[in-house]
Amino acid sequence: MIETLNTHIPQLDSMKKYPKEIFYIGNTPLLQNQMVSIVGTRKPNQYTKQFTYELASKLSSANITIVSGAAMGVDAIAHNGASASNTIAVAGTGLDIRYPAVNNNLIKDIEQKGLILSCFKPGTPSTRYNFPIRNEIVVALGEVLIVTQADQNSGTMRSVEYALKMGKDIFVLPHRLDESMGTQKLLQENKAKPIYDIDSFVDSLKSGSKISCNSISDMEQFFLSNPTYDEAMQRYPSEVFSYELSGKIEVVNGKVIVKGIV
Repeated sequence: MIETLNTHIPQLDSMKKYPKEIFYIGNTPLLQNQMVSIVGTRKPNQYTKQFTYELASKLSSANITIVSGAAMGVDAIAHNGASASNTIAVAGTGLDIRYPAVNNNLIKDIEQKGLILSCFKPGTPSTRYNFPIRNEIVVALGEVLIVTQADQNSGTMRSVEYALKMGKDIFVLPHRLDESMGTQKLLQENKAKPIYDIDSFVDSLKSGSKISCNSISDMEQFFLSNPTYDEAMQRYPSEVFSYELSGKIEVVNGKVIVKGIV
């Protein structure tokens, strides 16, 4: 059942303009929880899929509610990782329209167990003008913004612009040099902080301690550049052995490939 929210959401005061109306289906007490926003590409690679899910799952296990936009790709993975009962989806349509249709079952599950919000009246269809507003709400609700993969000039980078204007910390997954060029640029410009250890990140966020913004270390940059196995063994022999055992890297055709977060 679609209802109109009559309570004020203080997190949305950071928006350029507070929504005139907010409609919802589901469990509004989730808005009282610590919240983190996760966004990214609609076409994530396997690395991004794995670690977006792991991030959302471990944050949710720490009683942190995951906010995203119910889109294909990273959004859907984040919602699924959190589980429907601890996630908030923000729609870019009226709540009588489950969009995109491919996520119909996911959205229905969130309606029944979690919370879905929209500032658009029932019957409002999907238009390209709706989604910047949807994205601004997603970013505003979260204590921080996590971008797990994004190309330059993508819709996801518009969300980053909102986060920067709101003064929110932005976190990204480290990627290989030729992937996720949007997040790579954020790191280069010191506008985002890399997540190298998910457990430490979750602990820091939960405890409220400041997470340091360290640039990529020489060793981390070295592994992400896909060196040859011989080069890696010459420079970091013990790390190569440890990372292989833990599944963080694998050797393919004589090259070291990063499979997990180094």
